[in-house]
Amino acid sequence: MDNIRIRKIRKNEIGVLEDMLYEAIYQPDENNPIPRSVLQVPEVNAYIKDFGSRKDDYCFVADANGKIVGAVWVRIISGEIKGYGNVDDNTPEFSISLFKEYRKRGIGTRLMYEMIEYLKKNGYEQASLSVQKANYAVKLYQKVGFKIINDENEDYLMVLKL
Repeated sequence: MDNIRIRKIRKNEIGVLEDMLYEAIYQPDENNPIPRSVLQVPEVNAYIKDFGSRKDDYCFVADANGKIVGAVWVRIISGEIKGYGNVDDNTPEFSISLFKEYRKRGIGTRLMYEMIEYLKKNGYEQASLSVQKANYAVKLYQKVGFKIINDENEDYLMVLKL
């Protein structure tokens, strides 16, 4: 993992969040993937639309020799369209993803801890996320301190007190 560097995203790299958001979508059947057009669903697109334009938008990327291989980003998604992990208008929601070949190597954990430290330093009280119960990432979220606060049909709503 020596060649993986965690750093802030640069303005000219924001477009990569579209790929990262698609990678963040849990794919229960790899032989029949959810079409990429799902990114146009307003509740999904809200995680990246005009990213960087709000005061609570923040992103770290995992950089492997100049190539972005993963990202963790937060934003508060409120108003008419709310994020799936919305708990209130002051709590940033986590999104995280890695390209498949970089998963299960500790990079996601590093990204999560980097963002958690950033949020703590900047005075946030908590963070939230929504995850499908079948997603192996549930264990990662619990490992870094997220707790299940709502158990819906197929999803958990999780909160991390900072």
